Amino acid sequence: MADPSEPLSASAASKPPCLVLSINVSAARTVLSRSRQVTTGIYKKPIVGRVRVRGVNIEGDEQADRENHGGPHKAVYAYADEDYEWFSTQYSRRFVPGDFGENLTTRGIDLTHAVIGEHWKIGSVELEVSEPRIPCYKLGLKVNDPAFPAAFAKALRPGAYLRIIKEGELAAFDSIQILSRPDHGVTVSDVANAYLFDHRLFPRLLEVPQLRSEWHDRARKAGAA
Repeated sequence: MADPSEPLSASAASKPPCLVLSINVSAARTVLSRSRQVTTGIYKKPIVGRVRVRGVNIEGDEQADRENHGGPHKAVYAYADEDYEWFSTQYSRRFVPGDFGENLTTRGIDLTHAVIGEHWKIGSVELEVSEPRIPCYKLGLKVNDPAFPAAFAKALRPGAYLRIIKEGELAAFDSIQILSRPDHGVTVSDVANAYLFDHRLFPRLLEVPQLRSEWHDRARKAGAA
């Protein structure tokens, strides 16, 4: 693992700086889906000012379903503005920060290739990349397209869930500094690909101690099949 005392450059000097473009939060709300009511926290909107990051979420953000979209391993969700641009081009519609339910919209950092266990510093907060986002039907509700979750999955641009390692405060336009990166090289995209499409990749997940035990259990079951 890289020495945390010598922070890695998150991007080459010729590239734009890595930063938080927007912080997005929401209260949980109940919406109608296929004639039934569901509660979700996906309807996030940008906020202004510094915000506290503590416990299992960002202050002011509600996690309606902590089993699938919250809790300590999914405390904060980050999505790249560059990936929004890609989807906007593919769909000929403009996606904006918060549309995919992320807390942090980033710029200048390649989230698709973020390594599991990578540590970031933003403001006074330290975060750890924990796993990819596996989309569910609520993403389709948010963008008003029931087929979108499948397209999101196929694109393998999952964004990154983050654990809170050190509580603190952050704000839009704070820089993102990569403090350390594990040597195993397994990325959020690799994990998503193993789960969704190429089960032959599952054994690699056993090389990643930073993944929660449920991922290792899936990998072992896949190996025994």
